[in-house]
Amino acid sequence: MKVINKKSFGSFLSFIRVIHVRVAVLTCMLFMLSACDLESSTEIETSSDNLTTREILELPDHMPTPYVPDFNPLTNAKIQLGRFLFYETMLSANQAQSCASCHDQSLAFSDGVAQPLGSTGHQLVRNSQSLVNVIYYSTLTWSNDTFLELEDQLNVPIRADNPVELGVTDDELEEVLQRFEDDHEYLAMFTTAFPDSDSSVTMNKIIFSLASFVRTMISASSPYDKYLAGDKTALTAQEIEGYQLFNGEKFECFHCHSGINFSSSYRDANKATDAIEFPFFNNGLYNVGGDGSYPEEDQGLYDLSLDPADKGLFRPQSLRNIELTAPYMHDGSIATLREVIEHYARGGTLTGSGVNAGDGKNSPLKSVLIPGFDATDEEIDAVIAFLEALTDEEFITSSKFSNPFEE
Repeated sequence: MKVINKKSFGSFLSFIRVIHVRVAVLTCMLFMLSACDLESSTEIETSSDNLTTREILELPDHMPTPYVPDFNPLTNAKIQLGRFLFYETMLSANQAQSCASCHDQSLAFSDGVAQPLGSTGHQLVRNSQSLVNVIYYSTLTWSNDTFLELEDQLNVPIRADNPVELGVTDDELEEVLQRFEDDHEYLAMFTTAFPDSDSSVTMNKIIFSLASFVRTMISASSPYDKYLAGDKTALTAQEIEGYQLFNGEKFECFHCHSGINFSSSYRDANKATDAIEFPFFNNGLYNVGGDGSYPEEDQGLYDLSLDPADKGLFRPQSLRNIELTAPYMHDGSIATLREVIEHYARGGTLTGSGVNAGDGKNSPLKSVLIPGFDATDEEIDAVIAFLEALTDEEFITSSKFSNPFEE
């Protein structure tokens, strides 16, 4: 495991790394951050609705108050606008896709394919992550140690040109913004969401609204949550056995998938800044050439740092609603939960032939937390049963997150 020290973030070195990868996106990020004064006068724990963050999010007692940046506090108006924008195909340059194209509510805001296509048919190399409880992560995306806020990360799927997702490049930006300027209903929503700004539509306002909506995607009503809240009948005996195995030293799942969000990449409003960790793991999925390398098209954190020790480092994902988010891993290369557990039980995946041939079990870069273990079919069944108890039916059917154009 690699844990990034908080003090290294925002350093000149990290800045140079991002420039190396996405000059255009960083330019947009810097512009966006310079405009953060849109709502900076509002306190983090309150909104213009005079509601606390917990009230807006309707959090149950067992869920911690999440961190929300003070430059973009939650308001119901921004959340409502963000919900429309999330499902809006006008937000892509060619009006072919929306955010929801790769993030389907019924699949816990994943998409069910190994690697999606962008709006122009460009093949992406990473699996679409679930957006469940993204508000609790310490870093965003599969493997980036510089994206600490959704407002930064959202620039990539919207604005990047390699790969193209929504494709709103500099050449397309003015036309896309004009679509919303010409729509009276959207213009009214933007005015309501940003009452202290002029009435124009900007990419900054779009991103702030989308970030606000995505932060509301909190799953906290699974059988496991009901068990935590005191209903000891909410989990079956098999699910409780799986929970115990999950948190035991044999399976060792809890080392990377800990806490209320089942990820060691975690922060909330009460976590001290110097206590936040930013973990990335090499889990032995590949060992190309025997030196720990991953497939050339995606080597994880190494693609930013160019440090050979960072090959194959990816952020541990939340396991909430994991039953719904197959296929698994950063590249969607494992089809089922049973195969995922078998991968960890073996201590890595064997790729027997082809350009990516190698045995991940023997990777010199693999985390020491993945030594492999012996497991019976009954034990694997129990762990899978527990993971399925993290499925939140209320979340995937809630009208708060559904397509507003279908109401």
